[in-house]
Amino acid sequence: MAKHRIAVIGLGKISQDQHLPVIDASGEFELAAVVSTRGLSQGGVPSFRTPAELYRAMPEIGIVAVNTPPDVRHAIAREALAAGKDVLLEKPPAATLTELADLEALAEAKKRVLFATWHSRFNPAVEAARTLLAEAGLRSLRIEWRENVKKWHPGQDWVWEPGGFGVFDPGINALSIFTRILPAIPFVRSAELTYPSNRQTPIAAKLVFASADPAAPALTADFDWRETGGETWHMLIETADGRSARLFKGGAALEVDGRVTVEAPSEEYQHIYRHFAGLLDARRSDVDGAPLRLVADAMLVGRRLTTDAFDW
Repeated sequence: MAKHRIAVIGLGKISQDQHLPVIDASGEFELAAVVSTRGLSQGGVPSFRTPAELYRAMPEIGIVAVNTPPDVRHAIAREALAAGKDVLLEKPPAATLTELADLEALAEAKKRVLFATWHSRFNPAVEAARTLLAEAGLRSLRIEWRENVKKWHPGQDWVWEPGGFGVFDPGINALSIFTRILPAIPFVRSAELTYPSNRQTPIAAKLVFASADPAAPALTADFDWRETGGETWHMLIETADGRSARLFKGGAALEVDGRVTVEAPSEEYQHIYRHFAGLLDARRSDVDGAPLRLVADAMLVGRRLTTDAFDW
């Protein structure tokens, strides 16, 4: 079977680290072109400054991956859908809920495939954790997602601008797992959002959730971009039947009562592109706005705190 030919729009860190190597090694896709406002190129394929230039020069390319910062993602994805392209969206899929709803409606109207990716959901232990909670019930869950912004977003000022998400850029990865494994729909009861005095997005956030679950589990999250040790990407879980579990390594491993039950190398993006190939073959979209809704809710109900200025 012929590979799907795909163009990548945006050659920032996530494209360089994940998308391009995975496409290069993929059995389902091959890189046909790239779009970079900085004029970057990749692997000898044609490079364009704007998506419009790509569409004029190579109208036969029917699939694009949009890996730009979220504040411009909607306009670029909308242009692609209007041009008749199937679209893969890096997370978060848009800067606002209405932008995402607009893209979903346009994809349906144009009969195009739209895939809003949540890469952390594709880690091997996530479905095992979901099955565990469905069978055992949930007493409590605490998200601890802490990392060093200087390591993971070096010099990327867009994360501090409106629409850049701040600490919710990595935090939404945890929320994507959270909304996948939880037996009931969560909503934000309260939030404390800590902003550097010179920035527009939070560097830390503490959230308390509620749900319609009659067992009323205790659900909290602690996100922080000021971690200077190692990364902490885990969820501490107590099941209703008395078991203690930890989903860790960003979802790549699950430990139950002190015994590791699932652990495998993280191949999130390999699984994303395999899933996308299946969506393309089935002509079906996959768009879930639940993680983005929780971020929006936190911003709506959150109490603002201020901390020291942040500089690179």
